[in-house]
Amino acid sequence: MKKIILLMIAVCISNFLAAQDLTGSWYGILDIPGNKLRINFHIKATGDGFTTTMDSPDQGVKGIPIDKTTIQGSELTIEAAKMGMVYKATFDPASNELKGSFTQGPGSIPLNLSRKEKNNEKAVAKRPQDPLSFPYQQEEVTFKNRQSGNVLAGTLTLPKDGKVSKIVVLISGSGPQDRNEEAAQFNHRPFLVWSDYLTKKGIGVLRYDDRGVGKSTGTFATATSADFANDAEAAVEFIQSRQELKGVKIGLVGHSEGGMIAPIVASRNPAVKFIVLLAGPGIPISELMVEQNRDQMKLAGVSDSVIVAVSATNRRLYQAVINLKDQNEQDFKTKIEAVLFKELRDNNSEQASEAVIAQRVNSNVKQLVAPWFRYFLAFNPQLYLSKVKCPLLAINGTLDMQVSSESNLKGIKESMIKAGNKKFEIFPIKDLNHLLQLAKTGSVAEYVQIEETVNPQALEKVALWIGKQ
Repeated sequence: MKKIILLMIAVCISNFLAAQDLTGSWYGILDIPGNKLRINFHIKATGDGFTTTMDSPDQGVKGIPIDKTTIQGSELTIEAAKMGMVYKATFDPASNELKGSFTQGPGSIPLNLSRKEKNNEKAVAKRPQDPLSFPYQQEEVTFKNRQSGNVLAGTLTLPKDGKVSKIVVLISGSGPQDRNEEAAQFNHRPFLVWSDYLTKKGIGVLRYDDRGVGKSTGTFATATSADFANDAEAAVEFIQSRQELKGVKIGLVGHSEGGMIAPIVASRNPAVKFIVLLAGPGIPISELMVEQNRDQMKLAGVSDSVIVAVSATNRRLYQAVINLKDQNEQDFKTKIEAVLFKELRDNNSEQASEAVIAQRVNSNVKQLVAPWFRYFLAFNPQLYLSKVKCPLLAINGTLDMQVSSESNLKGIKESMIKAGNKKFEIFPIKDLNHLLQLAKTGSVAEYVQIEETVNPQALEKVALWIGKQ
């Protein structure tokens, strides 16, 4: 879950420049610590607004769909809620550039864009665990989700001799992810590292681009976790269709939201023989989000009294979203706006004006009304975990500030007991964060600073456990 959802967000837009002047392609270089990454936005006018896609050429990622594009006057706002990403900029006619900032999670980095495509003056630094050689079979594959019709593109890796007794499907976390689960601001490729390590240990791996990302077709922006579960199940069916993989045990390895999707598939598909949850949720998502916001506020040094107040507000807001989840979009929007206005007015300690409150309501509603978020927030992983009968390994880092180790591993254990499943293992690892890196605080801001992509202890534990299944 590469997002931190806080209630108090404000967006101000002003100025006067014809909106159509900002359509087209814009190019820039994101200067992150130790690296420079090219970021491109392609903006098109539609009948009722604008659509945007984003490229990260240095990471081989193109066509990432953007949820919301707003152009008012000379100001541009690009929002990708599932990535927790916002780009805000103002057009400067003197330089013919967009000058603004790129925000993802708690970090914000200056990013100016021009009409001229950029050459990256500095190559993207390789992380120490990025593989340099590939002493095994690699095959570019595609497979179809028969329910939705979208085609998923991925990479199948097998030991050099092609002989394998177990194969896993890697399921990514929240936000549009390519087959390497690569995030632009982190410059880490966790699924490339996992795939390389497991394949070298004799375990086959299938990893794929999310729908609408990379070479996969379909629309990411309107999909929910249920749709992503169908994509993962299509991956299982693809493995079953391969003649040379007949009889191979199929497992699922899901990270974060992927650790929520794996039990959905495993609970209904007997072809799944084992699952591994990497920082996967084990408690209702609405409660997980309250914990996530609380932990992030603690890291930011917010006072206990404010944390208690905001947590109470978030609980009421999330419950309202759950109660209204089956409403049509317009009714949901109207009713949740009323809830937000009441909460912000009742908790207006800073004496914000009605205009400011209205801006905050508008900013939050954009996220809350999205189909993915409405489904996600109402989701209870325990409903599916309690039906999982196959072997399960759950790993979580004790410094995970996005999916709390203690509460979620406890929830997974309780669900396994309820399922009557005695073939499970709960494995917390000291001082690892949400990406399973060795960390100091667990803050999202640390992810890019840490050279390690996946801690060796986590890699070894998963490989050994799968080998015993």
